Amino acid sequence: MAPALRCPLCRQSFFSGRGHVYSRKHQRQLKTALERLLPQAEAARKAIRAAQVERYSPEHDQCCWCLCCGCEVQKHLSHGNMTVLHGGLLEHLASPDHRKATNKFWWENKADVLLKEKFLVSQHDYTRFKKSMVKALDSYEEKEDEMIKKMAAQIREVERSRQEVVQSVLEPQTVPDPEEGCSAPSVWKETSRITSSSQQLSLDPQTTPELNWMEPTQSLTFIGHQDTPGVGNVHSGATPPWLLQDDEDCNSSAHQIGPSYEDFLKEQEKQKLRKLPPDRVGANFDHCSSTGAGWLPSFGRVWNNGRRWQSRHQFKAEAKQ
Repeated sequence: MAPALRCPLCRQSFFSGRGHVYSRKHQRQLKTALERLLPQAEAARKAIRAAQVERYSPEHDQCCWCLCCGCEVQKHLSHGNMTVLHGGLLEHLASPDHRKATNKFWWENKADVLLKEKFLVSQHDYTRFKKSMVKALDSYEEKEDEMIKKMAAQIREVERSRQEVVQSVLEPQTVPDPEEGCSAPSVWKETSRITSSSQQLSLDPQTTPELNWMEPTQSLTFIGHQDTPGVGNVHSGATPPWLLQDDEDCNSSAHQIGPSYEDFLKEQEKQKLRKLPPDRVGANFDHCSSTGAGWLPSFGRVWNNGRRWQSRHQFKAEAKQ
């Protein structure tokens, strides 16, 4: 008996020798497999005339399955941050090993001879692709250089404007303001004089009544003493309010804000019990009942109140009825 043969397309074993490749099922599986590879091969053959170069992205690492060689092939050709579209597949289709495997695959599976050339790339076409690839790489590098120069110019412009803003802020204002009618240094002197006067008044409260607040050259206006009768302030030597002792009744339970920690724990236990079913066993058990130290549990029915041994007598009474 002849050994069984394995068909990778139909994924089954057969004993009919070469007759299996002529069957309808095998030819149908062969046509479906070739139709999956044909669009990718046609897209790669279109790139022979004009190669396309793009910036590298993780999507360019995808592979395609070569039906003739029975292996995965890198679809695009990447180097550094540049990717040549369909470069890897064209390189594989033009290799001598692929041509040899394709001839063997077509002979073993009896595929259509007219379709074989669509899955092959001649050395002449591959040479044309390499020339177009060199031109595409040169144009891509020129575009990248122009973009880098443009970005550098934008960065220099932003840096220059930032330096101008910083310099305009740090430069002293020497031009007098026509609206105020005085220069900036005189304004600073007047402000420092007013500040020193106010500090002297706050540090020496005893001399406050002797000052003449109604002088025409005085910038501040006195609105009267704001002291509360019987109550001192920090300027008169009184104790600040943040250093005063708290009242005794502040710590009492009458002024307590919110529940205590014990009440919080009790309420938390109640909230847990509310989530349980109300008709559960032992839900109505009386926890306040006292039990002696010598009490031992006896076998009886489930109970909610009283002793467990009483449930045994209750069960017997109900059984007699």
